[in-house]
Amino acid sequence: MRNIEFFDTTLRDGEQQAGINFSIKEKMMIAKQLEKWGVTVIEGGFPAASPDSFASVKAIAGVLTTASVTALARCVKSDIDRAVEAVKGAKFPQLHVFIATSDIHLKHKLNMGRQQVLDSIREHVRYACDRIPVVEFSPEDATRTDRGFLLEAVQTAVDAGATYINIPDTVGYTTPQEFGDIFQFLIANVKSDRDIIFSPHCHDDLGMATANSLAAIKAGARRVEGTLNGIGERAGNAALEEVAIALHIRKDFYQVQIPIHLEETINTSQLVSRLAGVSIPPNKAVVGLNAFAHESGIHQDGVLKNPETYEIISPALVGATGTKLPLGKLSGRHALTQKLHELGISFEESEVEGLFKQFKALADKRQVVTDHDIRAIVAGTALKEGAHFTLENIQFENIPEGRKAILTFKTEGAVFVKEASGKGSIDAMFKAIDLAFDQEVDLVSYHVESVTGHLDAQAQARVTVKNLATGTVFSGKGSDYDVLIASANAYVNAYNRIIRENNQVGEASA
Repeated sequence: MRNIEFFDTTLRDGEQQAGINFSIKEKMMIAKQLEKWGVTVIEGGFPAASPDSFASVKAIAGVLTTASVTALARCVKSDIDRAVEAVKGAKFPQLHVFIATSDIHLKHKLNMGRQQVLDSIREHVRYACDRIPVVEFSPEDATRTDRGFLLEAVQTAVDAGATYINIPDTVGYTTPQEFGDIFQFLIANVKSDRDIIFSPHCHDDLGMATANSLAAIKAGARRVEGTLNGIGERAGNAALEEVAIALHIRKDFYQVQIPIHLEETINTSQLVSRLAGVSIPPNKAVVGLNAFAHESGIHQDGVLKNPETYEIISPALVGATGTKLPLGKLSGRHALTQKLHELGISFEESEVEGLFKQFKALADKRQVVTDHDIRAIVAGTALKEGAHFTLENIQFENIPEGRKAILTFKTEGAVFVKEASGKGSIDAMFKAIDLAFDQEVDLVSYHVESVTGHLDAQAQARVTVKNLATGTVFSGKGSDYDVLIASANAYVNAYNRIIRENNQVGEASA
């Protein structure tokens, strides 16, 4: 059986989804969990894009011990230099270099001819290989590229030293049969005295990203690229958890082996969901809340008699198991830390005290604290790390025209109060936060859901705002037993991300 490498780009392509902005601490948490899940390569970011992206790739490179760390770079020497600097501290560094090859990109984006593109590939892939031995080359928009020119571009990259060739379906245009044909064509015709590994990178614009990725593997690809939960540009990327499960369940058909520790799938998926602020649809394959739910009487009867009647994936296979250690108000620190270990959540000893205080506050209000609650607490704590403003207190007063919100904030040791009136509590509260941050934003969306399905559940609030000064969209998340506090924390979190962006722009300008 062929071994399939898993290349995760959640922290790079996944973060390009509108409203997703991971902090460095969040990226570190995700990277460590991805490594635990078993991915071969983690694409940490695009270092030339911003100081934050550079810093996050460098931080990830310094802590991973088994997974390779790669960084994206255009066929531009300054991009490559920046990427090299970011990954050079990794135990297993790689580089990912790309340039567009389709006629529509050459004409309307690059304003280059085909020979110019080939010259650029030759020069920059060689430049990258001289600095980091393992280099992947991607011909952007490969599936809309003339087949003959695609072969020329790939052969040029291989001759310049590339070890991996990634074929991106950049706009989700291809079909499984077409994509498989492309891989068979390239694998048969690219000449090299070295072992060249081909990989797909698929987008889901036509809903075929997972199917196209699997078709590429069937056709000979030995690496697959994607993101957790399929997050990413537009309709997203191939969902790596779907690819992994399909290859495992249908190994009789695909005849490959994967490095993924499937029992960590739910933990990894939920961590990405919470930190990204993107809910997992309940009917999502593999990791959705209803993935193992059976409502039909006929289905229930069959599953009770033999789960294999209607379940081709066992819940335990992907880590969808019940609570093993019920936590409540009498539980101590040891029980909490044991639960964190059980859930596969990375944490520092210095963080336990703060997590325990939040756990006890929740446990005083509830009979049982669930695994979902614990994950929400950890995610909420991560959001507060490095925050410029924190919300200390909220009070409300009834007034003739509606409600008045009085909010107390803390920043760099200083405490200040802002108040505003609105038609209701949320309106007044968000207006007070607007005053505190003195920024111009549009509220794009506001959503609240329960962490569990019980009446005493924590509320999880998500907001999306647009920074009118830059046009950038940011998401914010907040969790609390009180829906108003959860909502306020989500709105404050979104503002903190805007401040961080403004600071990065200032650093870059300086």
